[in-house]
Amino acid sequence: MNRFNLFALILFFIPGMVMFGQTSSDNPFSQSKFIPDISFILDVSYLHRNLDNDEIKLVETPGLILSSSKETTHGQANTDMNSLSGFNFNYAELSVSSTVDPYFDLIGIFHLSAEGFDVEEGYFMTRNLPLGFQIKGGKFLSGIGRINEQHAHYWDFANMPLVYKTFFGPEGLNEVGAQINWITPTDFYLLIGGEVLKGDNENSFGTDGYQDAARNIKIKSSKAPNLYTGFIRTSIDVGNVTTLAGVSGAFGKSRLNNEFDSNNPDGHAIYANTRIWNANLTMKFIFESYRDVTLQFEYLNRITDGDLYIKDSTLNSQKEKIKKDQSGLYAQIVYKFNKNWRTGLRYDLLSNNDITRDDNILNLSNGLPQFSSMIEYNPTEFSRIRLEYSYDRTKYLEEERKVNNEILLQVNLTIGAHGAHSF
Repeated sequence: MNRFNLFALILFFIPGMVMFGQTSSDNPFSQSKFIPDISFILDVSYLHRNLDNDEIKLVETPGLILSSSKETTHGQANTDMNSLSGFNFNYAELSVSSTVDPYFDLIGIFHLSAEGFDVEEGYFMTRNLPLGFQIKGGKFLSGIGRINEQHAHYWDFANMPLVYKTFFGPEGLNEVGAQINWITPTDFYLLIGGEVLKGDNENSFGTDGYQDAARNIKIKSSKAPNLYTGFIRTSIDVGNVTTLAGVSGAFGKSRLNNEFDSNNPDGHAIYANTRIWNANLTMKFIFESYRDVTLQFEYLNRITDGDLYIKDSTLNSQKEKIKKDQSGLYAQIVYKFNKNWRTGLRYDLLSNNDITRDDNILNLSNGLPQFSSMIEYNPTEFSRIRLEYSYDRTKYLEEERKVNNEILLQVNLTIGAHGAHSF
């Protein structure tokens, strides 16, 4: 029993024993029986980079990542962790979970930051459905890909892989909707799943409609689920090697508005169909109890095909056909060389950035890399101290590439009852 639950039991049981002279086993209505598992996670860091804070807000990756000064007008708040030089309070996470009854589990995960209090996830999961099925409903991290479902404190590096941040934003694909999973009755692990989601993600999808100032062009808001996903995962053990592989896809409408409904002459918007494909592979080589090597790889491809709305010199709206074919990947290796220490390398690449407007191919940079290395010390399973270096060649300022070097010291601490992470 963890220390938090033990303390809670003492608080609730002792008064009952004193007042009524009975133990908890004698009292079927003891409140302590209904205390959920509760945990609290704190993540802070100190960051040093060669680009100052004013400059980092202006850099962008043309055609892929807007500068943070523009993201807020697009509806994408600049919530990326470790975003500023100096001290960063990245987040505090409060997690509450419990079994409701023989049929449901209920989970709530809340993020506390300097900007406010957010519900990161709040969902139910069914228990013991027949034939290997499970249903999830509420607000949750989508099952697309390998890393998207993982919370930040579980990542092997301080920041989300670059291709995920590009396609989904710093919080990943986090949506309201429903998910169904089926574990097939095979001799090996095979999971097939799908989701019906609201599709709020404003990096690739979006549900809010818009119109230009003259009201000549109007795109209606989504009235129904705007995003659908599907995924297949399998796992095979051969000797001391465990392999996990998967493919997945996301399909929806893009309603992306960047000040098109204002008097900004640079305002533009997109209404298009978007599909994102993912392939991932993870291999874990176990040498002994506390020594292993994990290789992990993911590739994502995004294709957007539809209409682009822009303004001419008189602020009149014009429509062009637009098609985007963009992709990226990351590959990493993490070596755990004893019970408390790990080290790792990661290579991120925005490999393809082809954008066509009315059959005119834009001249945009491709093959943009980022290299990261880390070493971390875990005094216990509840604490982590990580030192990380990043060399980033993906950022531009007024068509000039800005190489960014970062050194990060991160501290992550956990108290309370927190479930074990899956492989």
